[in-house]
Amino acid sequence: MSGFFPGTYVFPGGRVETEDRASGLWKAHVDLDSEEISQRFGGSLTEEEALAYGVTAIRETFEEAGVLLAYRNEYTQENLERVQDRRKVEELPKGWLNDLVVSEGWMLAFSRLTRWAHWITPEGMPKRYETRFFLTFMHPGQECNPDARETTHGIWISPEKGLFKNLQGEIPLSPPTLVTLHELLRYSDMRDLKKEVQARTWGEALLPRMFNLPKGKLILEPWDPMSKKEFEIDTKGLEMNCLPVGEP
Repeated sequence: MSGFFPGTYVFPGGRVETEDRASGLWKAHVDLDSEEISQRFGGSLTEEEALAYGVTAIRETFEEAGVLLAYRNEYTQENLERVQDRRKVEELPKGWLNDLVVSEGWMLAFSRLTRWAHWITPEGMPKRYETRFFLTFMHPGQECNPDARETTHGIWISPEKGLFKNLQGEIPLSPPTLVTLHELLRYSDMRDLKKEVQARTWGEALLPRMFNLPKGKLILEPWDPMSKKEFEIDTKGLEMNCLPVGEP
């Protein structure tokens, strides 16, 4: 669970920090060259932007979930456990990833990241972000563990089970998380998913609309027929026709 969407489950992530934008540094410490980075993450992003977003994704995934998409010389459990042990006993300082790649020779595994989606936070939210969602296939031998700081609780769950528990009200999902799990549910196995992501682009930016109501909020996703139209919301009608989360 995350502080950005209080009380909901979201994917690991966070803001791009100044250190993440040091493209001159990161170019020498990722496992793709400039042409491969542009092909894999380009489209609406420059190489420098793609580097910054990718570094942020790798850094935040380790900070919040304990999964490290990087390797030193070769992937060994001993190298990984040493870095994970440090995360368990202290809050990692700013610039820790820079130190890891410069001082200890780690490489960031950009080759394990693929484009998935581009979301923009709706107007009216207290904090707004332009977010790039990446998909990765975890290296064997790693497990997700929340940091109990930025992320208060974490789970590893299939899309089908996550959506079912959201419907029951047990696992409240943020809108992007809900939509992404629905998208992943379309793939019958990992082979189909890996084939899809090879050709996937960022696509159009997804910008939902949010309406503040007396008893909550209404969010319209970009593909909703009414998302670009002006209309008044019948709040009394909503109470008659909408069930609270978890109701049959």
